[in-house]
Amino acid sequence: MALIVVSSQISSGFLTPPAVFVLLCLAGALLTLVWRRLGLALSLVASLCLYALATPVVSSALLYRIEAKLPSTPDFVGAQAIVVLGGDMRIADPPDPDSLGPLTLERVAFGARAYRQLQLPVAVSGGSVRDSRATFGDLMKAALERDFGVPVRWNEDHSRTTWENAADTARLLRADGITRVVLVTQAWHLPRSLWSFERVGFQAVPWPAPRTAINARRVDDFLPNAAALLDSFHAMHEIIGSVYYRLRY
Repeated sequence: MALIVVSSQISSGFLTPPAVFVLLCLAGALLTLVWRRLGLALSLVASLCLYALATPVVSSALLYRIEAKLPSTPDFVGAQAIVVLGGDMRIADPPDPDSLGPLTLERVAFGARAYRQLQLPVAVSGGSVRDSRATFGDLMKAALERDFGVPVRWNEDHSRTTWENAADTARLLRADGITRVVLVTQAWHLPRSLWSFERVGFQAVPWPAPRTAINARRVDDFLPNAAALLDSFHAMHEIIGSVYYRLRY
């Protein structure tokens, strides 16, 4: 578990924007005290990279490239269950309860839509995060049943990574003879999720989540904003995570 935590901190912390480029800017500033030209060059390159990743044109292009790997027409024939993956959580101070974040709420809504269309049993997957008292599984199950009227048959509430989502859910569903599932998450998260489920011996079909279009038509598409930087964070996290998964698993 310690190795998983450390590798997660590296992939989702130091190596992804904005942290990596902020740290490089600081390193460049310190280097100017000894090697002025090298320090200035490092700070300039890091600043330009940070600017680019904070623009909608670059962030949307990164997400578009990741999502291009998805099939255009998923085949749901033979699917036996729907699996909804946890994403983010709002951790509250006691006595307020923890709650689902916007990414997970979107996945829950996608899952309810998939259930209405396919009429397949639903599984939710996700354990606790950081200092949370609740688990993704419990919160998603409650939201689906209470807010959408969707029954949840399986609740996998121990996993903490996408790989564990796949491995732990596979063990849970395989006991009921299920090997082909419809996977519900954001489009940019689907390629790594599909790979993980297929790696543990499942056939996984992506639920058609909305895909990203490249934004390059307006002037403000070339100006930085926080939303674009967040999209770049997700994109880089998936790129780094996919490489790491293929090396480790």
